[in-house]
Amino acid sequence: QVQLVESGGGSVQAGGSLRLSCVASRATHSSYCMGWFRQAPGNEREGVASIDNDGYTHYADSVKGRFTISKDNAKNTMYLQMNSLKPEDTGMYYCASESFGPGIAPLLCNSDYRFVHRGQGTQVTVSS
Repeated sequence: QVQLVESGGGSVQAGGSLRLSCVASRATHSSYCMGWFRQAPGNEREGVASIDNDGYTHYADSVKGRFTISKDNAKNTMYLQMNSLKPEDTGMYYCASESFGPGIAPLLCNSDYRFVHRGQGTQVTVSS
């Protein structure tokens, strides 16, 4: 089972930026979906963004135009660049991944995908 380790969280003021990183312990399967979801205390988890093995991305409406997901396959690392942060972006951010059979990932991978395998999370706090 690949291990996922997030970093880059912190406290910023509204309008600020953060870049989250997620390092995987090894290369993922050739067909996969990776993504970020977040959860604030007392709230349901919310999918934020996803990226599949072909590089196709998908974003929650709440973060479109502000967040950018990307990956560096050579470093087994996924990123989430977060700009124009708002207080409602506050929460624990989790990196997650899922492997699929050949050709399946593009059919299922989106920001709402209910990942099971995730990292320990990194806290993001945005103050007004």
